[in-house]
Amino acid sequence: MLQQSPARARAPDIDWRLLAPLLANSVIVQATIGILRVTTSYRTLELGLPVIWLGVISASFALLPVFCAVALGRFIDRGNDSQSAWIGTSLMLVSAVGFWAWSPTGFHLMAFTVVLGFAHMFCMAAHQMLAVRSAGPPGREAAFGHFMVAAAVGQGLGPFVVGWLGGTATVPATGYLFGVGLIAAALSLALALTLRPAPRSLGPAADGPPVTVRTLVRMPGMFAVITASVVTVTALDLLVIYLPAIGAERHVGANDIGALLGIRAFAALVARAFYSRLIVGLGRRRLTLASLSVAAAAFVGLALPSLPAMYLAVIAIGLGLGIASTTTFSSVVDLAPAEARGTALSLRITGNRVGQVLVPFLASLIAAALGTAGILLVIGLSLGASGAAIRMSARSA
Repeated sequence: MLQQSPARARAPDIDWRLLAPLLANSVIVQATIGILRVTTSYRTLELGLPVIWLGVISASFALLPVFCAVALGRFIDRGNDSQSAWIGTSLMLVSAVGFWAWSPTGFHLMAFTVVLGFAHMFCMAAHQMLAVRSAGPPGREAAFGHFMVAAAVGQGLGPFVVGWLGGTATVPATGYLFGVGLIAAALSLALALTLRPAPRSLGPAADGPPVTVRTLVRMPGMFAVITASVVTVTALDLLVIYLPAIGAERHVGANDIGALLGIRAFAALVARAFYSRLIVGLGRRRLTLASLSVAAAAFVGLALPSLPAMYLAVIAIGLGLGIASTTTFSSVVDLAPAEARGTALSLRITGNRVGQVLVPFLASLIAAALGTAGILLVIGLSLGASGAAIRMSARSA
């Protein structure tokens, strides 16, 4: 019997025939979402709508998709992760066509944002399970790291494209930008169709009844992880939505706004590249607390009306939330039973979407009363409160 070499024994157990197209699709999907959402904010300003519309449109991205999240998780647990990616990118193409061809009012923007929200939910739930399927236990952390880095690349690429094409205009022309988003959405669908479906034998993970949502939520540590995920994702979402408005208020050009969002994503990329080593050194809970604290302080610093301070703040935000969003994802996979991972990850997305519905609504009221900079202070406080809640749950465990 041939003995495996030490180098091969240490090699991560990764299926690159699945992971490589997943990474490509993740980059383009995230970039497309970024292009369409930032351009939607600029179209709202271009139409002269009140600032409260930014919160309403942001909430519409998450409102209706929430109700299908658990059913989507069950669908994916039956072995339909690639099929979910196909559906999601198809919906993304539909929304991109709508934005480009027919978005003359706030109500039109809201309607196509709802479609984009469904597309995003299908794609993210599918991508997360595909990342799980692309590696065995020895290589899973490495696969997660590659996947989260790819997501960060796409999240930075989208705003960079908008800033590069928008130039120095405070509110760039949106028709052309929506056209670019349409091309990116078509490419996303083409790449999604290369994702290999799961073998039918891997469909139902168990013969017994499915794990209930109540059981998943009551698993030790699950509720705290989902809460941290809600806060981190909502904070990133509000940053993408309101930073263009803050730039317009402070007379900061679209090129700087695009650069700020791109640098934030690049900082998240760097943080995610080293997150597995940080987990070994600090542990997931301590690392999550530290990253949330850094991000909370950075959002408060972003409220300062200074462009250099804004650049420093978004770097810290990228580092802090880049780590926190990664630890919540890997923790959900680790805590959930194998036959219910799709449902657990969809439950995590549900929590994120609930936050994306409630927080932007409250944020829009704060912006109407205190200005858009007040949003940043609220985000910082919510991140700090989330860290305090995790600390309290650790003491009571």
